[in-house]
Amino acid sequence: MARPDRFQIMDNRKTAIAKRIMTCGQNVFTKVGVSSLLEYCVYKLGLPSKISLTEFLNFLTKERLIKESIIKMPLEKEVVRYVSDGASAFEVAQSLRGNSYLSHYTALFLHGLTENLPKVIYTNIELRKSNNNNSLKLEQANIDKAFACNMRKSNQIAKYDDVEIYLLFGKNVEQFGVKNFDFNNTTLRVTDMERTLIDVSVRPSYAGGPIEVLKAYKAAKGQISVNRLLATLRKLDYTYPYHQVVGFYLDKAGYDESMLKLVENIGIEYDFYLTYKIKSKKYSDRWRLFFPEGM
Repeated sequence: MARPDRFQIMDNRKTAIAKRIMTCGQNVFTKVGVSSLLEYCVYKLGLPSKISLTEFLNFLTKERLIKESIIKMPLEKEVVRYVSDGASAFEVAQSLRGNSYLSHYTALFLHGLTENLPKVIYTNIELRKSNNNNSLKLEQANIDKAFACNMRKSNQIAKYDDVEIYLLFGKNVEQFGVKNFDFNNTTLRVTDMERTLIDVSVRPSYAGGPIEVLKAYKAAKGQISVNRLLATLRKLDYTYPYHQVVGFYLDKAGYDESMLKLVENIGIEYDFYLTYKIKSKKYSDRWRLFFPEGM
């Protein structure tokens, strides 16, 4: 009887290869990742070393162990990912850029702070560290001018099937408030609850708007530490007084007065805004904050 060739050996090892894909803690692969998978299969499962990466990929896709997915990137570029049946769009999104993490509305959903299933995924990577500290002196006229305009939104958007993936860039804070998050038999990098609430307070348009942000603060009651929330805000070191926004949301969400005092003790020097370009606004005397009528 003739010895089986490399293709027959791959076919004979199909079940073992499928099990490795299911248990390796990864559902989305780059070509480099598939190469590592092949290396494992050669040394641990007995596949012939002369199997090429192209042959291995052809086998995996033909046997539907993985499928090739093309993601449309900004500037008409495309990237390829190889995904198993268990892959989620969150994993695909995070795989698009090295050292990225999931944030904003996506993090709200993963933490159970919204009942909506967003059709947009937000990923963030941090810019190179700068030696410039936040030392800009605010002026009320400049605050008023900035928040009379629309919020600037990223135009760096990728598309995967019917999902839009925002490729955000953030200030380098050494991924403060970003944690490992177990999901779908793999591990994602996601902003924690406190960091997420800060992020959506600063950019409410990336979370469905102020009403959705307020709902998230209500849902987070009993699950977050206000001290840690304020420590995160200090670490992020924003120019604008976003503690007034945080205080307003905590107040509206019914947090304890002692927690509100922690925010007030930071000091309130300026009139500020809950969001950008508010058409019909009301004013909170306590937080010196303009907010949309109807909240």
